[in-house]
Amino acid sequence: MAKESSRKRSRRYDQRPARTSRRAGDGSNVRLQKVLAAAGFGSRRHCEGLITDGRVQVDRTVVSELGVKVDPESQEIRVDGDVIERPTLRYYVLNKPQGVLSTNADPDGRVRVVDLIGDSSHLFTIGRLDRSSEGLIIVTNDGDMANKIAHPSYQVNKVYTVRVAGSIQREQLAEVRQGVYLSDGKANVESIRVKRRHKQTTELEMVLAEGKNREIRRVLARVGHKVLQLKRIAIGPVRLGELPEGAYRELTVSEVKALKLLTSEPSTPSTRRKFAKRKASTGNDKRKNVKKTPRSRRKPGGDGRGTTPGTTRKSARGAARNSKKRSTNSASGGKRKQAKKRNVRKHG
Repeated sequence: MAKESSRKRSRRYDQRPARTSRRAGDGSNVRLQKVLAAAGFGSRRHCEGLITDGRVQVDRTVVSELGVKVDPESQEIRVDGDVIERPTLRYYVLNKPQGVLSTNADPDGRVRVVDLIGDSSHLFTIGRLDRSSEGLIIVTNDGDMANKIAHPSYQVNKVYTVRVAGSIQREQLAEVRQGVYLSDGKANVESIRVKRRHKQTTELEMVLAEGKNREIRRVLARVGHKVLQLKRIAIGPVRLGELPEGAYRELTVSEVKALKLLTSEPSTPSTRRKFAKRKASTGNDKRKNVKKTPRSRRKPGGDGRGTTPGTTRKSARGAARNSKKRSTNSASGGKRKQAKKRNVRKHG
């Protein structure tokens, strides 16, 4: 009964057709093992084994070498004599209610995310939200995209709003930013900030680029705060927006393209260092544009060189050289005057 009632609550969110659907392994020049994997014959490595074993035919010709590219639209592909069927790739975003499971298999027959959509095209969720959590979850049958979004090497940010018991302090926020050690390793949070404070609770916004099981709940418990409500509001460029609870919609063409661009190559430590250097150089450029203090307004500083905090190092060195020249000139001038007096006295 619970399952049926949840199906009635779920609804497709009204919008213009997204037209993001396409056939799995689509394209005019696609590797054969990719087409087989998209058709549900296993991982690409397993499909490579099917090819080398001579079990795959392209246009009635056995193909046993890897690297062959095909056009699934115009060529007939068979495995063990049966023509393969390529499912249509589907991309949905759903606002998961509390109490609904993200898993595809539940022996107890509880309500799952895929039950709310009711699409039988081998759908599965990208990542998971635990039963007590709610919010945005992407559902698809595109295995390549799912693996890349969920894999920590691609650094796809997930944004959460969190309500915790008590008032979280700056020291605790700093501890979370530095990383908290859990039983399965160090948990790194991209960012955490306070959105709003109430008498007995605090609302936070947290951003994660990788996800461990119940990570946010365990991290905040380590600094002494129990999570009362956890809601995901964004995955990369895809945002929850005004999507009602229990409703779903297809991803737009621009959202799918943005996700594919974001996961086109892994985020390596070297690329992260380059990005950090770029940010640092941008900051230096901004500092260069700071107005200098006019010479007429400069006052002698505590260093004895006539500099102020607004004076640059170069001008400070120049001021030091000028003062040294003045002192040298005055000293040499005094010596010349004394010598002239001695000469006048000597020669009468």
